[in-house]
Amino acid sequence: MSDVIRDFKKFTSKKIIQTIIDEPESRKEWMLTHFQKACDHLKKAQKFKVWKNGYHAEFAESNWFIKQKVNYIHNNPVKDKIVASAEDYYFSSARNYADLDNDLDVIILDLY
Repeated sequence: MSDVIRDFKKFTSKKIIQTIIDEPESRKEWMLTHFQKACDHLKKAQKFKVWKNGYHAEFAESNWFIKQKVNYIHNNPVKDKIVASAEDYYFSSARNYADLDNDLDVIILDLY
């Protein structure tokens, strides 16, 4: 599993950085600076750091657990002060859960 997570992080971080560089985005410089500063403490030379080190796999046994994780993911842009509410972040399934327009094809989980 650790190899899969490592490869996933490597692939997605490269795609995320390249997308930020290639696409018109008003926060481009802020995001690139943020990912560059995340490398400051690293011993190994690295230009950008998107993901935190490691992972802690947990077995999703209950709707409560899954709901907690979905809410955590939805609220990351709010916590980082990118948006005021989770539904405001366009590339979040929070929009789907709030029944707002979104280009993401999301399967809504009935967690209540």
